[in-house]
Amino acid sequence: MSPDAVALLGFVVLFILMLLRVPVGMAMGFVGVAGYSFIVGVGPAMKLIGQTSMRTVTDYTFGVIPMFMLMGAFVTISGVSNELFRAANSFVGHLRGGLGVATVVACGGFAAICGSSVATAATFAGVAYPEMRRYGYPQSFSTGVIAAGGTLGAMLPPSTVLAVYAIITQQDIGKLFMAGILPGLLAITMYVITIILIVKIKPDLLPAGEFKPWKERLKGLKDVWAPLVLFTFVIGGLYGGLFTPTEAGGMGAGGAFLLGVLRGKLSRAQIREALLQATRTSAAVFTVLIGALLFGYFLTITQTPQRLTEFLTGLGVGRYGVLALIMVMYLVLGCLMDAMAMIILTVPIIYPVIMDLGFDPIWFGIIIVMTVELGLIHPPVGMNVFVIKSVVKDVSFTTIFKGVIPFVITDLIRLLILIAFPVIAMYLPQHMG
Repeated sequence: MSPDAVALLGFVVLFILMLLRVPVGMAMGFVGVAGYSFIVGVGPAMKLIGQTSMRTVTDYTFGVIPMFMLMGAFVTISGVSNELFRAANSFVGHLRGGLGVATVVACGGFAAICGSSVATAATFAGVAYPEMRRYGYPQSFSTGVIAAGGTLGAMLPPSTVLAVYAIITQQDIGKLFMAGILPGLLAITMYVITIILIVKIKPDLLPAGEFKPWKERLKGLKDVWAPLVLFTFVIGGLYGGLFTPTEAGGMGAGGAFLLGVLRGKLSRAQIREALLQATRTSAAVFTVLIGALLFGYFLTITQTPQRLTEFLTGLGVGRYGVLALIMVMYLVLGCLMDAMAMIILTVPIIYPVIMDLGFDPIWFGIIIVMTVELGLIHPPVGMNVFVIKSVVKDVSFTTIFKGVIPFVITDLIRLLILIAFPVIAMYLPQHMG
């Protein structure tokens, strides 16, 4: 059997296993080892499993993942999401659609210290949804704005997805984190504009909330000093070159722990819960990473990336035509798997194509993570939609997708803006110390 046929069979088996609900990391690892054994031999394949697993879990660079996971766990469990939402709501909640704006802003703030889209969506489904329903906001809008706001976790630093992309492509994690800041702020701004447009088009759809006096607003601001200091400390240290991304993760986790304890927000039981939560999540990510690396070795010996590069560059559609095809592929994959699995599975294959076409790898990372974000909310299957449905039992998938559509359109426009103006993503990384 030719290497091309073996590679094709490997992909077929991989997707069958995923459809059978085999965990993505396990499926990739199995196919990778089986394919490598078929071509090279069982002995080398068995050695590869041990070497790859040990090298991955002991690699200093990979330490950034559990550290930022731990930081996110401490922040989530210490109730920062409630404080951010209350502060944002005290300023804009009295306006029509103001609770929606407060949700987007709070999601952005929470994402900036949590780093996970799914965690952001799940948290605010419990925090913001009951408040919006209490004031008479439609179910579709309430769930749609939370689903869209949740996607900010994939873009704003410290994004776990961006960190994994950087590790796979051997790019500077700090530069990728910096590259995500302006596109992330653009996302928040465009989501807010979308809510304002909904209010203009349908004035009676979104009610106004309760007006809060300045005394209460200032009190709300006092509650958010801790996450603000933490974010500024971690990202400022990265930007100024004071510490590496892995050190930043350690400082962030330590800072989140100290702030939680000193403010009386973390009990002994909650600290244990945060440690367990971070360990479980990190173990899941590392399982997928090891599986992806094993699958990557199999693809390398079958020369699949080189074949794909030759095929796509030979289509005659130009570099942006190829980029469009890749983005469509990510939107389709968004119906099948989560953001992390998409990045880990596809980047080793797609990355050589992008480099051959002359695109900047940092900019491409932002574009791909944005497209993956879109996959988290677009119909017919969006991971964030499923997460919200699991938290909010009394709402249908159709209702959530109806509320998400305006934000999907906004994301498509934002994607076009970032493709047309790469400087939005590249400005901060180019000026790093």
